[in-house]
Amino acid sequence: MEKIRIGIAGYGNIARGVETAIKTSPDTELVAVFTRRKPEDLMINSPGVKVVNFSQVEEYKDTVDVMILCTGSAKDLPVHGVEFAKLFNTVDSYDNHAQIPQYLRRVNESALSSGKVSIISIGWDPGLFSIMRMISEAVLPEGSSYTFWGRGVSQGHSDAIRRVKGVKYGIQYTIPLEKAVEAVRRGETPNLSARDKHMRECYVVCEEGADKSKIESDIKNMPDYFAPYDTKVNFISEEEFKENHSKMPHGGLVIRNGTTGEEKQNKHIMEFSLKLDSNPEFTGSVLLAYARAAYKMNLEGMMGAKTIFDVPLFYLSPRYREDLVKELL
Repeated sequence: MEKIRIGIAGYGNIARGVETAIKTSPDTELVAVFTRRKPEDLMINSPGVKVVNFSQVEEYKDTVDVMILCTGSAKDLPVHGVEFAKLFNTVDSYDNHAQIPQYLRRVNESALSSGKVSIISIGWDPGLFSIMRMISEAVLPEGSSYTFWGRGVSQGHSDAIRRVKGVKYGIQYTIPLEKAVEAVRRGETPNLSARDKHMRECYVVCEEGADKSKIESDIKNMPDYFAPYDTKVNFISEEEFKENHSKMPHGGLVIRNGTTGEEKQNKHIMEFSLKLDSNPEFTGSVLLAYARAAYKMNLEGMMGAKTIFDVPLFYLSPRYREDLVKELL
């Protein structure tokens, strides 16, 4: 079996999660890691794999089947998603929900121009949770859906913190409000705002001489990421950060409370949950599965930007469709 040749753009936590997933995937291989840093300064966990500067990426357009984009959602992916789609099939984890429609249109133009497939906003939310919201709404059109995240580390929000001027290290925990979760699990259908469902807690190590009040204000007033929530910013030492905030657990719930019957007399609750020891490794595994799908879709002549709603499920598996029907259906 010919292996799908994977490139990774960026080398943060999610990229290392993708790298780990490739090592246990029988039908993929890592060709190169692309970085904005000096290649000689980057130590990766895959001996023998090339490390290449972004400036040379075009030289690999015939050597990489799918480029998995692992740069940040806040500032990087709006640029990289569009540029890389001009050369490669791509998959990314762009997670700024409010801006996804605009991002989709821009990436679509690039992917159509190159005849490639770009699957955007892949992970577990947006991603797997998006599928569950869609399915549960289709099955129970009369009802209400609720999504709760955490308690855990959000990769996108943590990256957004680190982009704030004066921040040396930063991490953000999303914390669901138990009162809201309990009400929904009882079958109630409350009208909940973002602020009613979650709070966001940030731990920040400042650069020397940085203005803490300015950093706190910049974080709390960040559109889409923090402004809609009650946000707490904690300033801590570098030692405390490394000791207490080096792990990256996460998880969450999608719950649909719905009714059937002419009198809406029968109540139903659908729930999908995740509990993750490593958010980056799980997200990396989801990205790799969709990289496999992007490759197969493009082989069949598809092109343009796609969302998780557009991808047939059997493309995600390394197994043949006949085997999936026989063993899993």
